[in-house]
Amino acid sequence: MMKADSRQRWVASSYSGANGGQCVEWAPDHAHTHGLVPVRDSKNPHGPALAFEASAWSAFVAGIKAGEFTV
Repeated sequence: MMKADSRQRWVASSYSGANGGQCVEWAPDHAHTHGLVPVRDSKNPHGPALAFEASAWSAFVAGIKAGEFTV
């Protein structure tokens, strides 16, 4: 885990809606400079963030778009 940096540009899921529901946010610019993608809980922006290797995060997002994960 890493400390979430509020100075980062954080991006929320397009599925989260305008009310900020239950979603995650990630800092895409961090991956370009550090090779890691921080991911945090949108309801706790000052809490900890998980860090994933950029390639693992890309594979996860691709899997979601391909419908590999269902609820």
